[in-house]
Amino acid sequence: MTTLPVRSSTLDLIGNTPLVLLQGPSEAAGCEIWGKCEFANPGASVKDRAALWIVRDAEARGELQPGGTVVEGTAGNTGIGIALVCNALGYKCVIVMPDNQSKEKMDTLRALGAELVTVPPTKFADPNHFVHTSRRIAEEMDNAVWANQFDNVANRRAHIEGTAPEIWDQMDGKIHGFTCAVGTGGTLAGVGMGLKAFDEAVRIALTDPFGAALYSYYAEGELKSEGSSVAEGIGQGRITANLEGAPIDTQFRISDPEGLDWVARLLREEGLCLGLSSGINVAGAVALGRQLVAEGVENPRIATILCDTGFRYLSTLYNAEWLAAKDLPVFDWLGSASEG
Repeated sequence: MTTLPVRSSTLDLIGNTPLVLLQGPSEAAGCEIWGKCEFANPGASVKDRAALWIVRDAEARGELQPGGTVVEGTAGNTGIGIALVCNALGYKCVIVMPDNQSKEKMDTLRALGAELVTVPPTKFADPNHFVHTSRRIAEEMDNAVWANQFDNVANRRAHIEGTAPEIWDQMDGKIHGFTCAVGTGGTLAGVGMGLKAFDEAVRIALTDPFGAALYSYYAEGELKSEGSSVAEGIGQGRITANLEGAPIDTQFRISDPEGLDWVARLLREEGLCLGLSSGINVAGAVALGRQLVAEGVENPRIATILCDTGFRYLSTLYNAEWLAAKDLPVFDWLGSASEG
C-alpha cells in the first residue's frame, strides 16, 4: 500500500508538485519532455513558491512584524500566492497590477481578501509602472514590506532550494535540459543554478516570447525586443537581480500562435488546461529537445514548467471573441467569434 503524504501545515502544500511525461511534446521532439505541474500549488501557479520564500525571508530579517502588510506589484499570480501565504500567517496584503491582466486574476485576488490596486500598463521607466507604484505604497505604510519579486533574490532561492532538487530527484538525476520563460527571472535562474549544482552539463535554455528583450541579450549581448505577445506574467526588458549570473546556455523565441497550438493540443490530447506561458514553455522544451537530438545526445530528457491553470484565462485565451480581436487562432471547439 502506497503511503500518501500528510502535511502538518497548509504552507507545506506549496512545492513538491508532480512531474508528468507529456506525450505529444515528446513525440514532436523525439525525446522525453516532462512538465512540472505547478498548477498543483494551492494558488494554482509556480509563483506560490516565490511568495512563500519572500515572506519567510522578510520575517527572518525582522522586516515583517506581526499584523504587518506585504505589498507587491505583479501580473497576478505572485499576488495570489502572497495573498494565500499572508492569510495563513496572519498578514494583510496590497497587490498592484496592470489593468490589462485577466479578469479572473483580479476577481481571485479580491476573493482572497487582498486589497487590489490597478494601474494602466506602462514601460518600466515610467514612475507609474506597477512595480514602482507598489514600492511607493509600501514606503508610505506603517509596518509594511515591499516584496519586490523582480529584484528580491529570495525569489530565485525558492527554486534553487526547492524546484531544482525536486526535478533532479523526480528524474533520478537523468536530465539533460531545462527551459522556461522569464518574468522575474527567479524560476529560470534558480532552477538553472540548482540543476547545475548537481550536474554542470545540464543545458539551461531561455524560452522568450516575442516582445521581450532577453532572447537578443543572450544571443547577441543586446537588450532588444521584437514583436509582441499577449502572454501574461512573462517577458522581460531588463536584467533583474534574480537573473544576474543565471547560467543560460542557449535561447529560443516562441510566437503566441506556436504557444497556443501547444495549449490546444495539451488540452485536447492530454487533458491539461493551461495558460499561454505554459504553452510557450512547452514549445521551448520541444525546441531544446530537438537541438539535443540533432547534436547526437542519446535519449535526452527535458523538463519545463507548467506555470498555471488555464481556468485563470477563461475570458481571454479560452474566449473566441478575445482571440479573434487579437488576430490569434481560435480553438476550433470554441466556434467562431461571430457565433459567440
